[in-house]
Amino acid sequence: MSTNTVSDASDLRRGDLELCQQQIGYAFREPQMLEAALTHASGVQHRLSSNERMEFFGDAILGMVVCERLFQQYPEYSEGELTKIKSVVVSRDTCARMSEAIGLEQHLILGKGMAADPTVPRSVLAAAFESLIAAIYLDGGMPPAEQFILRYVDGEIDAAVSCEFGGNFKSLLQQLAQREFSVTPNYVMLDEKGPDHSKCFKISAQIGSRRFAAAWGKSKKESEQRAAHNAINQLRDEPAPYPCEESMGDVSDDSAE
Repeated sequence: MSTNTVSDASDLRRGDLELCQQQIGYAFREPQMLEAALTHASGVQHRLSSNERMEFFGDAILGMVVCERLFQQYPEYSEGELTKIKSVVVSRDTCARMSEAIGLEQHLILGKGMAADPTVPRSVLAAAFESLIAAIYLDGGMPPAEQFILRYVDGEIDAAVSCEFGGNFKSLLQQLAQREFSVTPNYVMLDEKGPDHSKCFKISAQIGSRRFAAAWGKSKKESEQRAAHNAINQLRDEPAPYPCEESMGDVSDDSAE
């Protein structure tokens, strides 16, 4: 880890800030905003000179962008369900992970004592990510700040939804379809077999004019979940887990309902 200390020369600091801007994909009109976002309280004489105020502001911006994303992409989820997902996406651990993905630990301005430790505390990494959001907003406004946030949180939202709802593939497919194609998936009934008390259904997911591999299920709900899983995998160029060739006798109860 090549972490800066407060005694670093100014020319090295400028070079480091330029490298950091390349890593985050945003060029600051006022680089001192970035420097402020990277400055931990241990690296300054007065706490008001640290990134703590920017962390406070960035946390609010992050929460708003995530809430809007969830509200738009998951219209079928209740307030409680959306709150659970949001709490995961904006958590300290998630923010620290996104900070690591950017490589912010290489550019933090820390006091000598903290800089000597080879491991940066995750709370410090999380604070730096939120501070960076505020810095981008203050420097360029909401559009670049929102673009920066969504670049990192979209994947975290997908993961949180999948984890929280045990593989709700219909919701995941809806989110992917709206984000990538600006449309909502449809589900097409292709076949049904069996007596009235024990029917099996063959359903395919469709996005626009593209229809994906169909799947059998012991209920329409199960069939749609499996069809959505097939579609997600095909969009990722992966094999469909429930190929339409599967006979209704092979249908099991292991799919999420």
